[in-house]
Amino acid sequence: MAQKNAWEKEYQNPSLIKLSDEPRKDLKEYMKFLRRKEDVALENLNILDLGSGNGKNSNYLAELGNKVIGFEISPTALGLARSKSRDVGVDVNYIQADISAPYSLENESIDLVVDIMSSNSLNESEREIYLKEVYRVLKSDGHFFVRGLCKDGDQNAKNLIKLSPGKEYDTYINKDMNLTERVFSRADFISMYSKYFEIQQLTIKTNYAKFKGQNYKRNYWLAYMKKV
Repeated sequence: MAQKNAWEKEYQNPSLIKLSDEPRKDLKEYMKFLRRKEDVALENLNILDLGSGNGKNSNYLAELGNKVIGFEISPTALGLARSKSRDVGVDVNYIQADISAPYSLENESIDLVVDIMSSNSLNESEREIYLKEVYRVLKSDGHFFVRGLCKDGDQNAKNLIKLSPGKEYDTYINKDMNLTERVFSRADFISMYSKYFEIQQLTIKTNYAKFKGQNYKRNYWLAYMKKV
């Protein structure tokens, strides 16, 4: 309930998220990787977008000719996503859903799962459900793309952990959204995800986030994974 309220409030009055219609460049690069390195045809795929937000990534994936399901906890975000999908003429199945609860999908029914900054606010028990559900719904040769918060080399993340620590390991309280967020070292990320998936590529991406007139340097993990 806390996550739903926090994200609903944010989408009603955005301060941290950007309601751009442009898909993440990181996602576009990943799709190129699938085509060039994995020989995946980028159409007719069953794709699950976890935390689909205002639909910019889901709609992009649908425009490529794929069947896309978007899970989103915020009703306001779902309304934005559905409206935009109609505007661009794509059919995305947007569903109000919590990514830390069992998914209403069949076993091995999904070719690709996308998680762009959506699992950062899960606690440890919720994250275990999320990992098991992604594994369950992915096909045996399915792919998994994650963009998540990185601790390594991120002084802002380390300051947040020190000044506003959460209850669990390497978490901090995002006071602007009243959410607890988790950051990962390389070792911790690999330890958690490799229980279920083959990590094909794990790189750090640095971006500058602007909030209340200030720029903050943040590091992110870009993880290319495959079901083992």
